[in-house]
This record gives sequence, C-alpha cells and structure tokens, in this order.
Amino acid sequence: MQVAIIGLGEVGRCYAKSLHASGVHLRLCVARPSEAANAMASAWGIPVHSAPGPWLAQADWVLSCVPGAQALPVAEQAAAHMSRGAGFADLSTASPALKRAAADTAAERGIRYVDTAIMGAISLNGVRTPLLAAGGAAQEFQTVIAQAGGKVQVIEGGAAGDAISLKILRSVFTKGMEALAVEMLISAEKQGVREALYAQLRDIDQTPLRSFIDMLVRTHVVHAKRRAHEVHDAQQELAAQGLPSQVLPGVEQRFLATASSLERHPLATPDPDLDQALQWLLATSAADAGPDSASPGVRVVPPNACTSASMRASPQIPPDMAGIL
Repeated sequence: MQVAIIGLGEVGRCYAKSLHASGVHLRLCVARPSEAANAMASAWGIPVHSAPGPWLAQADWVLSCVPGAQALPVAEQAAAHMSRGAGFADLSTASPALKRAAADTAAERGIRYVDTAIMGAISLNGVRTPLLAAGGAAQEFQTVIAQAGGKVQVIEGGAAGDAISLKILRSVFTKGMEALAVEMLISAEKQGVREALYAQLRDIDQTPLRSFIDMLVRTHVVHAKRRAHEVHDAQQELAAQGLPSQVLPGVEQRFLATASSLERHPLATPDPDLDQALQWLLATSAADAGPDSASPGVRVVPPNACTSASMRASPQIPPDMAGIL
C-alpha cells in the first residue's frame, strides 16, 4: 500500500512515523519543510515533494494534514493527479462547508473523500489520538489507520462535513464549560468553599449528561427571564469579589434573547418537550433574523395562541433533577 501525506507539521509527521513503522510505503509533500520534516524524510531516504503532482497517481490513500485555510485548494490540486478509486482523508480543521466542497470536487474525479476530525491533542497522545471519520470510504480509512496503531470512530451513514461539525459542536460545549469552570473555581477558592461546592454539584454529577443537557434546553425556553436575573446577580457577586466575569455577560445575553423572543412569540405549550423547545428556538431565531432566514417546516406560534398564564407555568422536572436548577 502507498500512502501520501501532504503537510508535515505535527499531525503529518505523527502519522508518517506510525505508517512508516507499520511497513506502508510513504510519499511526502510539504511546501516549506521544517528541519524536523527534512530530518525525518532524510532518515528514511524519502524525497519531499513541494506540491501535489503526477507522483500522486500511485497513492492508494492521501492524508491531507494541512491548515484549514489550505484544505480546499490542496484537495483540488491533489484530486487532479490522483487515480480514480483512491482515497483522500482530510484531517484539516476546515469548516463543514469547505469540506463538503472538497468532497464534491473529489467525487467529480472519482476520488473517495473522508472528512476526518482529530478529537484530541496529537502532542499528548500521538497516533492514539481518537479520530472521527465520515464518508463512504471511512471504514477503509479506519483499517489503514488501525494498521498504524491509530483509532478511528466511523459515523455510520455520515457525509463530508459531519465529522468536523461534531468536533466543533463538542468544542462549543467543552470550551464553554472550561471557561465557566475557571471562573467558578477561582471564586470558590477565594472564598474557601471549593470542597463544599463539589458537594453542592453532586446531583449534577449523578445525572446522565444527555439527560442534563436536554433538561437545560427544555426548561430554558420557559424560565429564561428568571434565569437571566440570576445570571446578572451572579455577575455582580463575582465583580464584588474583584473577579469580574468574562463569560457571564454572554450567558446573560443568551437568556435575555430568549426572554425577548418569548414576548413576541409565546410558547404553544406550557410544558414543551425537547423537540418542541428546539423547534421553537430555531423558528424564533429565523423569525428574528428576518423572513429570508425562516426554516422550512418550523412554525412560529402567533401571540394569541398562548395565554400569559401558560407562559408562566413550570415544566415538570424529573425528581432526580429537582435540585439542579
């Protein structure tokens, strides 16, 4: 098997070393090789190409390990020289739209494109860093990487753009949680209540993550106005401690936006389930953005469809979550 690796930064060198050690015949490409890349290639006696070219015709797989901004042009240049039926795995951080465009270009030339997202730090875990892959040839790519000791999770039925979309959405959650955790624990440490805080968070710790997230969104569309006030009070408390929040102003704006939408587009039910809550959020976001942004199939309830009393009604929160909010 012949594998070409385009881009010899940390990611490209990581997979080059592992694939080479497994006996795969490598071809290497980078516009401006670093000292580390040159040393690696020299040790193996492998030339380093400066750009995609006819030499790619012999590659069974091409791994694109370039920055996101270069992903689409590299995919276009590589596809022009690859043989029909070969595989192209895009490990870049390009946006979902760019990866879909690259997949379309590859398909036009009979190249099997695999959207691949790196779900961890290569610097920490090397080839064992989990990868998420989507595309018709994802299973075959999984086999190639497994041969080198790597791990690939395949999104069943996934298409180009799905893997990087999930990576981005995961980052929305984890990076948001990280920022909030930093502010929360700094304040707790300053007040000397860090261990007591963990005890107060135990009910959240004992709730399945999916159930917790779903509950937050489902009740958000009912209690946004009240919670916005609570967020405002929390900001004032942190400021009084000399620890002004960098995160909570944005959180408050999210709650205020929902509360404002509730004034214009009341809920159709006082106790929405998750699907109803999400459809309402999508519909009101589209309505507030303008008529051209309306989502097909999503109906905004007119103001007279719900009484103010029903808007104030509280959803039924499962007993095991009663103390969380």
